[in-house]
Amino acid sequence: MSQFNSILTKLIHGGIEGDERTGAVNVPIYQTSTYKQDHLGENKGYEYSRTGNPTREALEALIAELEEGEHGLAFASGMAATTAVLHLFKTGDKILISENVYGGTFRVLDKIFRSFGVAYEIVNTTDLEILEEAINDEVKAVFIESPANPLMTVTDIQAVAAIAHKHGKLLIVDNTFMTPYLQKPLTLGADIVVHSATKYLGGHSDLVAGLVVVKDQELAKSLYFIQNATGGILQPFDSFLLIRGTKTLGVRMERHQENAITIAKWLKGQKSISHIYFPGLKSDPGYAIQKQQAKGPGAMISFELKEGLDIRKFYDGLHLIALAESLGGVESLVCHPSSMTHASIPEEIRKKVGITEGLIRLSVGIEDVKEIQEDLEYALNQTANKGIER
Repeated sequence: MSQFNSILTKLIHGGIEGDERTGAVNVPIYQTSTYKQDHLGENKGYEYSRTGNPTREALEALIAELEEGEHGLAFASGMAATTAVLHLFKTGDKILISENVYGGTFRVLDKIFRSFGVAYEIVNTTDLEILEEAINDEVKAVFIESPANPLMTVTDIQAVAAIAHKHGKLLIVDNTFMTPYLQKPLTLGADIVVHSATKYLGGHSDLVAGLVVVKDQELAKSLYFIQNATGGILQPFDSFLLIRGTKTLGVRMERHQENAITIAKWLKGQKSISHIYFPGLKSDPGYAIQKQQAKGPGAMISFELKEGLDIRKFYDGLHLIALAESLGGVESLVCHPSSMTHASIPEEIRKKVGITEGLIRLSVGIEDVKEIQEDLEYALNQTANKGIER
């Protein structure tokens, strides 16, 4: 752990910094699969790069420090990280999940772990009474996103942690949308934090990675065993890229948020939009809790077009903003959750929680905010068949 208090400094100097042997200010890319042993049973701390690699180790130390945890683990994707965490559970266990979570999280629980006898139940985690009523002996953990993907619902992490711990359960929080720059679930009582580091932590849409952070030593031992045994580790070059991307997280997140707040306020005044989901608006039901537990609302906005408008014309009308999977890169991205990120969730569940055919999810980038707004305005006009020329 570094001696620095500010997260802006920790982003750049946290974890394992530089290279003692050469004085390089950046951690080198140790692009090796194995390590020479001086004698039988004697090594320099590394045996095989699935088990341990200095570049990955530096990244793991960095994310642990940023999340104010003790142990970090890096994986080949966000889903590899989530899958490793779910391997903590066994046949007969049940996990409670938030009503709207990333489709990949639902898919791995529904299509993979359920076949191993690990059950799940979808719960409105924003309602603490409903949550507590759902906890029984079978339940071993509560898995939440806050704000949740894609409806940006905000769950009171501290309150849920208190309920989970009261009943001897774990709280797992996917912190992808917020990053440790804006929100630190471990300090609010969570036991495990998961990231799709592909998103804001990497920040440049040029890598795929996942991270897990814990405080508890026994949990760490179990997860390290799973990481080594199942082998879904992050490679050295991607570990290097992720360390590099994380260094600019602070300045990027400030710009992302500033742009998102401007865009959300502008969207609120558009007649073609029926609803906006963004915890940075005072009208949002999660605004007060979000303000209490995070340093800002983030930069993810979802909104619905009014009935009768052609959603395809909206997507076709975009020029600056790309229609693409993923989020959190420097560029603005937009997606259609019901057919893209959340397509694996059955239609009846999507409808029940509010993931409609007219829902649009926007990841606000760090471009000139006026040009983002102009692009959205043109696309919205196209849905109403106004045919305005660029």
